[in-house]
Amino acid sequence: MLALRRPALTLTLAALLASCLAVVTPPERARAADALLSQGKPATASSREGDGYAAGQAVDGDLTRTRWASQWSDPQWIQVDLGRRADLSRAVLTWEGAYGKAYEIQASDNGTDWTTLKKVTDSDGGTDDLALTGSGRYVRMLGITRSGGYGYSLWEFQVYGSDGATQPPPGGAVKVTGGQGAWQLTVGGQPYTVKGLTWGPAIADAPTYMPDLKSMGVNTVRTWGTDGGTKPLLDAAAANGLRVVNGFWLQPGGGPGSGGCADYVGDTAYRTTMLTEIAKWVETYKSHPATLMWNVGNESVLGLQNCYSGSQLEAQRNAYTTFVNDVAKKIHTIDADHPVTSTDAWTGAWPYYKRNAPDLDLYSMNAYGDICGVRQDWEEGGYTKPYIITETGPAGEWEVPDDANGVPDEPTDVQKRDGYTKAWECTTGHRGVALGATLFHYGLEHDFGGVWFNLVPDGLKRLSYYAVKKAFTGSDSGDNLPPVVSGMAVTPAGSAPAGKEFTVRADVRDPENDPVTYKIFLSGNYANGDKRLVPAQWRPTGNGTFAVTAPEKLGVWKVYVQAEDGRGNAGIETKSVKVIAPQVPGTNVALGRATTASSSQASYGDCPCPPERATDGRLDTRWASDWSDPQWISVDLGARTPLRTLQLVWDPAYAKAYEVRVSDDGTNWRTVHTTTSGDGDVDTVALTETARHVRLQLTARGTGWGYSLHEFGVYS
Repeated sequence: MLALRRPALTLTLAALLASCLAVVTPPERARAADALLSQGKPATASSREGDGYAAGQAVDGDLTRTRWASQWSDPQWIQVDLGRRADLSRAVLTWEGAYGKAYEIQASDNGTDWTTLKKVTDSDGGTDDLALTGSGRYVRMLGITRSGGYGYSLWEFQVYGSDGATQPPPGGAVKVTGGQGAWQLTVGGQPYTVKGLTWGPAIADAPTYMPDLKSMGVNTVRTWGTDGGTKPLLDAAAANGLRVVNGFWLQPGGGPGSGGCADYVGDTAYRTTMLTEIAKWVETYKSHPATLMWNVGNESVLGLQNCYSGSQLEAQRNAYTTFVNDVAKKIHTIDADHPVTSTDAWTGAWPYYKRNAPDLDLYSMNAYGDICGVRQDWEEGGYTKPYIITETGPAGEWEVPDDANGVPDEPTDVQKRDGYTKAWECTTGHRGVALGATLFHYGLEHDFGGVWFNLVPDGLKRLSYYAVKKAFTGSDSGDNLPPVVSGMAVTPAGSAPAGKEFTVRADVRDPENDPVTYKIFLSGNYANGDKRLVPAQWRPTGNGTFAVTAPEKLGVWKVYVQAEDGRGNAGIETKSVKVIAPQVPGTNVALGRATTASSSQASYGDCPCPPERATDGRLDTRWASDWSDPQWISVDLGARTPLRTLQLVWDPAYAKAYEVRVSDDGTNWRTVHTTTSGDGDVDTVALTETARHVRLQLTARGTGWGYSLHEFGVYS
């Protein structure tokens, strides 16, 4: 049987493509063979106008927020070191208002002896897109005549061409070579270690973001699905010298709870349809220069536990992995030049692949916090095939301990950075067996999961982004790093009144002492299932503290402090806060008093839920009625008592319409409050009455369930 572990976080294609950052796109005249060589490479200049205008800001990929600016004199220059000699095809200069009217584009092999490739004598600013013929390791813009009294200022200085090093050889076969414990992946006969990221942006934006991945040292991206819309992604990857692990989605993909359920034992039609569909796209893309390998399925061995149990589950897992082998054999008959693998969560699926899928060329798996345990499992399992890691990074939601509010305690930015470094070190440490990894995740989503795992949420670079870049390139290249948020604390963390202010504190340090601006967000993922980050209402209170207004909805929320340096970087830290009902002045005269109701649930979920649980003073207990209208709940205060406030703390099963009634004898009632627009959470009703009995006459439910109250508070 499969050793059951909590599933790895995996995004479906729909989620991956659902959100993308609106950016300024570079000129569309790039030829397919052009690769952006300059982005993220070391840049120097003859001068700079000030600390905020360094040369590196003209090659950072940010076309709207960062720039290089020179001193106000002629001549001036900016140059970029491409790292190796390259054949040059284009230079694109995106000028700020202070542009060069006359300048030259020059190239050099040593940074000393320069050859002029293009002369410009009448530029009018904006964007200059220049065709080049020549080669060199160093490329510079030599400014001769300024357009005005200021210096020279470039948003971006982009150099395109081909360096011949990372460009995949057209038609080059990809093979798994070697033997037990000494395997190697080769492309066109040359050794190839997968230095990859999983792909998140919309396919249409691949030309925009692929150059950034290349600048990070990435040579591979992984996808979860391959179809008729995949070609633009492959084209953009090939243009930038990257390869693609082309995925094929099978049910139930993504672990328990997602992707639907398939019957691999009895549903011949589903198997036939999927085999035909996969074969179609293998035939379509087998000759594309970006194709690295084929990956069949994602976490389905684990995911089948959501569909079956017992002996049926075991039969389905054997049938699924046998079908994966059928797919592998079919792919090999169509494409002999690219290997086939299959991904699952953790190593518990490997015995099934070992037994039922001998035609796989290598294994794949997703592993996060326990990535370093993969090697031990491989060795103890006696496996005879290599593997790649197809998702990895810091510990996930399913792997970390819960905090004081009972929700997963998200790692800090520093811990996430270290998690990526550790993941890469543990992968490459299994020499001759682990052939590389695609780390999770080059995604833009700025939501609960995006902040946990994305390297560039909302297009902002995190510490993790730079950790991956350093892992793949071996250098940080003097990058401007994000602000570091530490020591975040929330007060009171476990009892913030709804609609009232609570305090957030965070220490923020920017490595380059860049000015920092703040944003604060809230996520109701644990309160209402909404994973979005919504801007909070907040105000600074000095010394790294902020007064934040709690949401009206009760439950555990996440609060995020986002510190931005104005250079496209951000530090993001998060803690939980439990939002509770606001305290009501006076004495709760209903506390512990005799309480009756029209009905109550004897057993369902956390029930029995008798009426007295609504007047026990505890928010972790509740009264729950039958699932019908009308219902009522009543409390006997023991004597006629002045009534000033009624506080109702609803469970999600709330009343949309109800009346508040009072009585002196429990028989004759008078109505003192009526509503038909209840929305749950907390209702506070002001009263000016004196009575012994208080009743809620509940006439319309707000949900399909019954009525349920955590607290029925009556204050005198």
